[in-house]
Amino acid sequence: MPEEIDLLIRDATQLVTCAAGGKPRRGSAMRDVGLIPDGAVAIHDGHIVAVGSTTEINARYHAARTLDASGKVVCPGFVDPHTHVVYAGERLDEFELRIQGASYMEIMQAGGGIVSSMRATREAGLDELVSQSRARLDTMLALGTTTAEVKSGYGLDAPTELKMLQAIEVLDQSHPVDLLPTFLGAHALPPEYKERPAEYVSLVVDEMLPAVAGWYRTSHFARDRVPLFCDVFCEAGVFDRQQAERILRAGLALGLLPKLHADEFQTLGGVDLAVELGAISVDHLDVTPAEEIERLANSNTCGVVLPAVNFNLGSRDFANARAQIDAGVALALATDINPGSAPCPSMPLVMAIACRYQKLLPAEALNAATINAAFAIGLGERVGSLEAGKQADLLIVDAHDYRQLAYEFGANRVEQVIKKGRLLNL
Repeated sequence: MPEEIDLLIRDATQLVTCAAGGKPRRGSAMRDVGLIPDGAVAIHDGHIVAVGSTTEINARYHAARTLDASGKVVCPGFVDPHTHVVYAGERLDEFELRIQGASYMEIMQAGGGIVSSMRATREAGLDELVSQSRARLDTMLALGTTTAEVKSGYGLDAPTELKMLQAIEVLDQSHPVDLLPTFLGAHALPPEYKERPAEYVSLVVDEMLPAVAGWYRTSHFARDRVPLFCDVFCEAGVFDRQQAERILRAGLALGLLPKLHADEFQTLGGVDLAVELGAISVDHLDVTPAEEIERLANSNTCGVVLPAVNFNLGSRDFANARAQIDAGVALALATDINPGSAPCPSMPLVMAIACRYQKLLPAEALNAATINAAFAIGLGERVGSLEAGKQADLLIVDAHDYRQLAYEFGANRVEQVIKKGRLLNL
C-alpha cells in the first residue's frame, strides 16, 4: 500500500540533489551534483521523505498533490551565506564616483561607503527598515534563494545595531526566506570614533556584544536553535587582526559563533585567525596567499567568495577560487548583497560570474551555492540538498540541464519555489 504524502514532484528531466553525506563537498567531489535522471521527490509535513527515480517514488507514495516536472530541473533552493540585505537608503552617487575612478577604500575614507549607509539606517524607523529590506528579499526569493544569512553593521552604535537585528527577526518571522542573524558591529569606524579606534572596539566588546547576546536569548532564533554569529571586517583601515581577535573572542564567550571578513584588499592574517578560532566561515579571500589557502583547506572553516563584489567594483582581480577548490577548501558562494560594493540579489548571476572569472565548473558553482553554502552558516544538516529528512526547500527550474543556471545570465530560469513543502506564489 503506497504511503500517503503531501506533495510528489515527478518526471524531472534532472533531479539535482547536491547530497554530500553530512559534510561539505571538497576537491573533485564538487564536480558531482548527485544527478538523478527522470527523478522524483516525496515531501510530507514540510520535509523530504525520499528522492529517487520517478518509477521508484511513484510505486512507494501516493500524494495529495502531484507536480509534473517534465523537461525541467529540480534542485535545492539556494543558500546565500553572506548578505547585508537589511539596510536603508541607496548609494547611487558612489556608483558614479567609482565609474569615474574612485576606489572603494577612497570613498570609505572620505566619509562615504558604509558610513553613508550608517546615516540612512540610523535615521530609518524599524518599520521603514523592514519595508525596504522586505522588497529586496522578495527579489532574492524569486531568484531562488530560500535561506540567507543577514548581517547588521550599518548602525555602528548599540541602538541601531539592535534595531537591525530586530528587523532581521521580524523579517524571518514574516517572510518565506529563512534568515540567520549575524552581529557585525565591527563593520567600520563610525565618524564619532574615527580617531579613537581602540575606544570603539571597547564599545563593541563592553556594550554592544552583551546587549546583542541579551537580545538573542529572548528571540525566536534562540528558541529555534538558529545560531547567532559575530563578524568583523578585518582589513587595512578598518580593524586589524588584534582588534578582530578581541571582538571575536568576546563574542565566543557570550555564545556568538565567529565569522570573518578577510583578505578583501590586504592580507592581515585573517584566515589564520579564523582557523585558529574555529570560525564557521571566512569570507572574501581575494588576496589570500597560497600557504593560508592550504591551512584553510585543512580546517573545518568554510571559505566564502563574493564574485559580485569584484564585478561591481570593475576589478579583474577575483579570489582564486579555482586554487581554493583544488587545495580542498570547502568553498561557498554568496551575493554579499549590499548598497555599495554588491547591489546583487541573484545567486544564479553569482554562479555565472564565478564560472567565467574564477573558472568554476557549473557543478562546482551549484554545490557552492547550495550544500557548501549551508555548511558556511551552520545549517548543513537542515538545508542545501535534497535528502530524506531535510527541509523541503527546492526549485523547479525552466531548463533541461542544470548547467543553464550558470550558462545563461540576465534572465530568471526559476519557475517555482517550494519552501518547507509549500508552493509559493511569487
